[in-house]
Amino acid sequence: MGRVSRRAFAVAALSAFTPAAVPAPVASSAPLPPGPPGPPGRRGGGRRAVMEMRGMWLATVNNRDWPSRAGLRAAEQRAELIEYLDTAVRLRLNTVFFQVRPTADALWPSPYEPWSQYLSGSQGRDPGWDPLGTAVREAHARGLELHAWFNPYRVALHDDPSHLVPAHPARRNPGWVVPYGGQLYYDPGLPEVRAFVQDAMIDAVEKYAVDGVHFDDYFYPYPVAGQAFDDGGTYRTYGSGFAAKADWRRDNIDRLVRETAARVKKARPTARFGVSPFGVWRNAATDERGSQTAAGVQTYDDLYADTRTWVREGLLDYIVPQLYWNTGHPAADYGKLLSWWAETARGSRTQLYVGEALYKAGDPAQPKAWQDRDELSRHLALAADHPEVRGHVFFAAKDVAEDRIGAMARVAADHYGQPAGTPR
Repeated sequence: MGRVSRRAFAVAALSAFTPAAVPAPVASSAPLPPGPPGPPGRRGGGRRAVMEMRGMWLATVNNRDWPSRAGLRAAEQRAELIEYLDTAVRLRLNTVFFQVRPTADALWPSPYEPWSQYLSGSQGRDPGWDPLGTAVREAHARGLELHAWFNPYRVALHDDPSHLVPAHPARRNPGWVVPYGGQLYYDPGLPEVRAFVQDAMIDAVEKYAVDGVHFDDYFYPYPVAGQAFDDGGTYRTYGSGFAAKADWRRDNIDRLVRETAARVKKARPTARFGVSPFGVWRNAATDERGSQTAAGVQTYDDLYADTRTWVREGLLDYIVPQLYWNTGHPAADYGKLLSWWAETARGSRTQLYVGEALYKAGDPAQPKAWQDRDELSRHLALAADHPEVRGHVFFAAKDVAEDRIGAMARVAADHYGQPAGTPR
């Protein structure tokens, strides 16, 4: 199979957030009718409220979901954000994962990094309001949880440091930065980088009553054919004691996860820390503990993210593997991966939610299975047979609002007949 991640194009071309024109959110004010008692194997259809994750990602990088374009007036940006929150409520979702640090920048007034260009159109320009503060307040007013979503190491979607504002930390510290695949990344092997990115993220956790801290699937960057991530000097300085560079890289990411978990708990004890990795840890052909898949990317080997260990050792409060394939997919069958993750989470303190590829539903470029509006509903029905699965998160907000073929409406009608509290 080709390289596939949260976004259909994220691994294949590493241009995950280069969208076509983004429509304004479409949200009906009509509430869903109360659901009848659900059929066996389906959650959320009974008369009693359930406890499960019902989330959506709200992506801001490259204006993927929000704001619909950079440079809107503050009132227009706020209105679009509120409409997405109202859409989540209408569909009986209970959590929004709001991307607040897409490219070493900030969607709040940060002393560490510049304002995001995806707000005003110019990096560092004050948009005239506080998106993260508003999102937390308005989400809570609607009974939604708000998880702050951070990308730890991506600096820019281009590879020219001169295009960053002069005061950007990546320009003040050029030794921190590695150009790769046409983009800029912080070097995860540098202790000072690991400390800095944590400081930048924890600033938001200390200032705002976020319900969670969320990392996506980007640690070391997805591999680009014919290119090498140039961290040889860092490895020579810090890699003694490791048999191979790959082991050292995994240790760097393990340290980030362990340290962030501890700092989140210290800064805001009620906030939970979670990660949404690419859905394949390792193929069984590579490691007998792996899944019955033939994925072109394996997080352990390619992103140096040992997600299985994080779950088994309880380093995370929750994990949301991106199971972005249809049932019956020849290289990565949804049902087989679902079973593998359920077994991996069994007995762990880490709660398992499943990342769902709503963005594929009705996309004519996707396989036939994704033209069927019932495909995602069947995913939830399969998951109901695995008690380890505590809910689902949908990528992404624009697709939740647009709902091209009614796949999200079908999920809500079949599974979300009653309100739900988030599992704790």
